[in-house]
Amino acid sequence: MLRKLPSISLSSCACMRMLLKSLAFAIRMVFVGLLTAGFISPVHAQTAPKEKQEAAKKEKQEGAAGDVTTLPEMKISAERPDELPQPYAGGQVARGGRLGVLGNMDLMKAPFSISSYTSQMMQNQHAITAADLLTRDPSVRSTGQRGGVVDSFYIRGFPIGEGNVGEFAFDGQYGVAPNYRIFTEYTERIEVLKGPAALLYGISPNSGVGGVINIVPKRALADLTRLTGNYLSGAQGGGHLDIARRFGADRQFGIRLNGSHHQGDTLLDNQFRQADIASVALDYQGERFRATLDAFGQYERFKAPSRPFLVAAGVAVPSAPNGRRNVTQPWSWSKIKDAGLLLKAEYDLSDALTLFASVGGAHTWVDRLSDQTPTIQNAAGDTSSVPMFFRFGIDRSSADGGLRARFNTGPIRHNVTLQGTGYRDRLERGSTAGTAVLSNMYSPIDRPGQALATPGLMKVSETEFYGGALTDTVSMAEERILLTLGVRFQQVRSDNFSSTGAVTSTYDKGAITPLVGLVVRPWKNVSIYANRMEGLSKGDIAPQIAVNAGQALAPYKTEQIEVGVKVDYGRLITTLSLFQIRRPSPLLTDNVFSLTGEQRNQGLELAMFGELVSGVRLLAGVTLVDGELTKTGNPATRGNRPVGVPVLQANMGAEWDMPWLPGFILTGNLVHTGKRYINQTNTQSVPSWTTFDFGARYSAKVLGKSTIIRANLLNAFDHNYWAGVASFSTLSLGTPRTVLVSATVDF
Repeated sequence: MLRKLPSISLSSCACMRMLLKSLAFAIRMVFVGLLTAGFISPVHAQTAPKEKQEAAKKEKQEGAAGDVTTLPEMKISAERPDELPQPYAGGQVARGGRLGVLGNMDLMKAPFSISSYTSQMMQNQHAITAADLLTRDPSVRSTGQRGGVVDSFYIRGFPIGEGNVGEFAFDGQYGVAPNYRIFTEYTERIEVLKGPAALLYGISPNSGVGGVINIVPKRALADLTRLTGNYLSGAQGGGHLDIARRFGADRQFGIRLNGSHHQGDTLLDNQFRQADIASVALDYQGERFRATLDAFGQYERFKAPSRPFLVAAGVAVPSAPNGRRNVTQPWSWSKIKDAGLLLKAEYDLSDALTLFASVGGAHTWVDRLSDQTPTIQNAAGDTSSVPMFFRFGIDRSSADGGLRARFNTGPIRHNVTLQGTGYRDRLERGSTAGTAVLSNMYSPIDRPGQALATPGLMKVSETEFYGGALTDTVSMAEERILLTLGVRFQQVRSDNFSSTGAVTSTYDKGAITPLVGLVVRPWKNVSIYANRMEGLSKGDIAPQIAVNAGQALAPYKTEQIEVGVKVDYGRLITTLSLFQIRRPSPLLTDNVFSLTGEQRNQGLELAMFGELVSGVRLLAGVTLVDGELTKTGNPATRGNRPVGVPVLQANMGAEWDMPWLPGFILTGNLVHTGKRYINQTNTQSVPSWTTFDFGARYSAKVLGKSTIIRANLLNAFDHNYWAGVASFSTLSLGTPRTVLVSATVDF
C-alpha cells in the first residue's frame, strides 16, 4: 500500500541543519536582549520531588492558576503545555486547543478565535474526512466535493489547501500531514485557528493566510478495543479497528493502533472508491522525559473521480445538476498514496525549563488519468474537457526545537518559548494530454477511452523555510489580564525549474512577523480579547512580459486586527468576534510587476456550543463577511467582491436526548451559504444554498458490550446546489441525499 516512508534521519535531514542554524540565531537574539536589559541572573535548577510534579500536574488539569512565590530575583516554576484540553459540555468541542509555538491553551485565555472539534463529534457526524466535519464551522467552507480527490477550504474568506503542497498542520507542525485529504480514523481533534498565524505556526507551505487547520493525532489515554462497521449510500461499506493499550509499572508506555478498509460503488454515476488507512501512535510519559512517535499510511483509489467545473467567459452559470451526475468518463481513475512520520520529545531540565524537539516528514505519490476541469460552454450544460495523465511526487520534511520557561518578575508571571524551525518540500510532476472530450453535465455522455503515455517525473520546485520565534505570555492579577507578545524571523528560499531541469528562478528573502494578543477577564467567566497578527506568503516571480522579469518580490504580509468577547455560562459558551484582514497581491501595472493589489475582508462571527439545557446540545454560528477588492489593476474590478466569498454563512446543529427512551438521541443540522461570485468582474455567480441533515443514535449494552448505533441523512431534501467556489473560479457540486449507518462496539 505504501510506496516509501520519508527519509528523516538526523544525519541526513536538511531540516536539522536549518533548525540548528535558526535556533542558534534565535538564542543569540533573545539572550543578548535579556542580558542587555539585566533580567538574567544565575538560577540553580533543582530536581523536583515526584510529589511536587504530581501536584503541579493535578493543578494544571483542574485549570487552576496556582500560587507561585515571588522572590526579588526571577523565580521559576513548571508547566505542561502538551496536555490536551478537555471536552466541553456536550463533548462536541474542546474548551481549548493547540496554538502552534504557544502550545495548548484554554479557550478563555486565548486572544484568538479557535474551534477544536472532538473525535466524539467526528464519529457521531459520520465524518469520513476533515472536510465532512468542517462544514459544521460557520467560518469555514469546503471548496472540494464528495467523490473528488482534493479537500480545500475557505477560512474567513481566504483560500487554504488549493495547491499541491499540503497546508494541514499535524500535531502543530507543517510537513507531516497527508497532502490532499485528512481521514478521521487517526484523528483525536481537528482544530481551526481563524486568521493569519505566521508567528504561531510559521509560514504556511502554500501561503494560505485565512487560518490554520491542525490535526491532533490519537493517543493511548486508556485501554481500548473498538470495532466499527459502516455503510454509505450506494454500495460502500467497510470497517475500522481502534486499539489502545498502556504498559509499564506506571503505565508510562502507550500504543494506539488504527486501521480501516472501505470500498464500493458511490452514489455518483460510474464511480467506485477504495480507501485503506493504517496508523500507529506510540508515547512515553516519564517524570522528566516525554516522547511521541506517529506513523501513518493511507491509500485512496477512485474509478471516475469527480472533478470541479469551470464556466466559459460570458456564460451565466447554469443551475446545478443532480449531485449524482458525474461528467467524468468511466475509464478515468485516480490513485493517491501518503505516508508520514513524526517524532517529538521534550525533557524537563528543571521545574523551570523544558527542552523540546521534533522531526518528521511525509511522502505523497499521485497517479491520475481523468478529465481535467470540464468547462461549461452554455446554458444547456454542454461541457468540454481534456483528459490528462498526471503523476506527482511530493516530499516534505520539517523539524523544530527550542526551550520553554516559566518564571515570575515581581507580580508578573511569564511563559516564554524560544523556538527554531525548518521546513523543506520538493515537488515533481509529469503529464501527458489527450484529446478534448465533449459531454453534458445534466446527461453525461460516455466517450471511448484514451490511451495516454505514462509521463516521466520532472522536478518543478524546491522550497525551504527556516527561522526562529520568541514568545512571552504575561499574566497578571490572578490571570485576569493576559498579554501575549511574539516575533518570528522567517527566511524563505525557493527554486523553480524548467522542463530540462534548469533553474528558472531563485528566491531567497527574509521577513519578520510580530504578534500582539490581549485578554482581559473582568469576571472569571468573561474574556474580552484583541489581537494583531500577520500571515506570510512567498513572494512571486515577475513574469517574462514584465520589464522587471525574473525579479523576486519580497515575502508579503497579511495583516489582521480582531476584537471579541467570550462568555462561559458553565454549560454553554458564546463567542463574538469582529475582524479585518488585509491581504496584498501582486499586479502587473504599466508592465511593472509589483505588490500593489489588495483584498480586504472584514466581518463578524457569532458562535455558541455546549448544553443549552439538560439533554439539549447546540453547535451553531453565523459569519458575516464584507469582502472587497480594494486595489486592482482594473477599474472594472476595483470595489468588487472577491471570488468565492459570500456575505453570509450560517450553521445550526442540535442534539436532543429523548427523555422517555434513555440512550436514544435525535440530531439535526442546517447549513447555509450565501451567493458567491466566480469572477472578479462579478458578472458570473452561483446562488445561495441551504441544506438540512437529520440523524439518530442509540447507546446500549449488547451482550455486555457497550454499543452505539448511528444513522445520518445528509441533504435530506435532495437539494441540487453548487457547494464550493475555489479562488481560481472552479465550481463543485453539492452532496446528494446520502444515508450513513454505523455500529460501534467496545470489547
